[in-house]
Amino acid sequence: MPNSQEIDKEEAINWEHIKIPSEVIKLVPYEAAKKYNFIPFEKDGKVLRVAVNDMDDVEVQNALQFLAEKNQLSVEMIPISIDNFQSALANYTNPAFTIAQALETIGESEKPEEDPKEEKEDEFTIQEAPVAKIVEVILRNAIEGSASDIHIEPLEDNVRVRYRLDGILHNSLTLPKKIGPAIASRIKILSNLKIDEKRKPQDGRFRITESKKQIDFRVSTLPVSLGEKVVMRVLDKEKGLLDLDKLGVVGRNYEIIKKSIFEPYGMILITGPTGSGKSTTLYSVLEILNREGVNIITLEDPVEYAIEGINQSQVKPEIGYSFASGLRSILRQDPDIIMVGEIRDKETAELAVHAALTGHVVLSTLHTNDSMGAIPRLIDMKVEPFLIASSLRAVVAQRLVRKICPNCREEIKINDSIRKEFENVLQQIPEAEKKAYELPSEIKMYKGKGCPKCSDLGMKGRIGIFEVFYVDEEVSDIMGKQVDEDKLRQIAQKQGMITMKQDGILKVIKGLTTLEEVERVTEEGFLEVD
Repeated sequence: MPNSQEIDKEEAINWEHIKIPSEVIKLVPYEAAKKYNFIPFEKDGKVLRVAVNDMDDVEVQNALQFLAEKNQLSVEMIPISIDNFQSALANYTNPAFTIAQALETIGESEKPEEDPKEEKEDEFTIQEAPVAKIVEVILRNAIEGSASDIHIEPLEDNVRVRYRLDGILHNSLTLPKKIGPAIASRIKILSNLKIDEKRKPQDGRFRITESKKQIDFRVSTLPVSLGEKVVMRVLDKEKGLLDLDKLGVVGRNYEIIKKSIFEPYGMILITGPTGSGKSTTLYSVLEILNREGVNIITLEDPVEYAIEGINQSQVKPEIGYSFASGLRSILRQDPDIIMVGEIRDKETAELAVHAALTGHVVLSTLHTNDSMGAIPRLIDMKVEPFLIASSLRAVVAQRLVRKICPNCREEIKINDSIRKEFENVLQQIPEAEKKAYELPSEIKMYKGKGCPKCSDLGMKGRIGIFEVFYVDEEVSDIMGKQVDEDKLRQIAQKQGMITMKQDGILKVIKGLTTLEEVERVTEEGFLEVD
């Protein structure tokens, strides 16, 4: 049993932000630390300090004895909880150091062997090619950094690796140019793509298990002037499937979405540009609807997250299996709920509308700027207005904004013009809505000053801002006669619709995001902040 002095040692160390020297990481590979649940964290002369989760484990004791004898060190053990171990393990990876080692190995392998000797294997040696190790580090770095995408790009003199964090691309690693084709080939092998095909784009996917979680990677390769660019979308099911309220759907917006999806039939559309989180919202809605006794079929391009109990089909336009042809087929599969990944053309739009009119709940997405824009967009696709009026139940427009890091959030001054703008917005919001948003008693604004938890960005994670247009009887009557967007907007305001700008401002006042973020995604300017 650990004594109180040892426990004090554990508590005295900030495991979440601990910086472990490269000379320590060099002694024990990441895989070994993960396998045995111990973290070497400090070397003082001939003493190596190791935090151990289970100090009575014989296997761990043998491994540490082997480590001590191999490196002629004495090992000092302290206990560590499993939570602290996981935090420290995230800091134990040193991507630059691991990649430098792999590159060194590649350099050595290119030299002629003078006197090859058989190397003795030990339990800390991972028999893996250097290029595979580099790819593994790139993937692990993305998972631990909560990146949504990985970009591997050939440049004039090197290969650049960038990660997309909360919608923004950040430079991470720079690799020698000669290693670029080998990395692309390794990813193609994992994705079951053609290695020798470098003249045209390819798409694939693969799965890895990291910390007992299955993570999928959706891969896209593209020939560019300097080689092949590889982009991988990181699909973590646990992070991808969220409740509507965690996405930022509040009050009236939440009630209308819930009401619309449980109607016996009708179409619900999610609108917004690429990267605005439409697919995530659709998956959240499907999770609500996914219950015994309901046949749900989806048509997706591609299938991002596999949901148990839902029949998910991936369209393949290259063989003639499009959204339109797939929709015709699944209507013969006796579905109750249909999800079409995107309405792109007249044929898909007409089929979706007719499916909604014949007793099906239809969910889909459109590329429009706001909720009102969905109606003229469908009319542009030659769908009759009276059919839209009869089938459409609700249109959800959305954007994603970055959240202020809660760990380093601090209040900032608001100038009089901004305060007046906020007060005007609050006057237009019904009291019930203000209550649902749980707004503070006075208007305040915040920003993140930057800390280790948010990589000094001041922002961590994202949340949606929404606008939900509900098609009630009054709206249906107007749409059936003539489509007057201004008239529809007036009715929506009378319904109590919260616009995306208003939803964003309410989330600024609540301290979730910044005014600059709302401006960035809504493209609506505000007066300057002091």
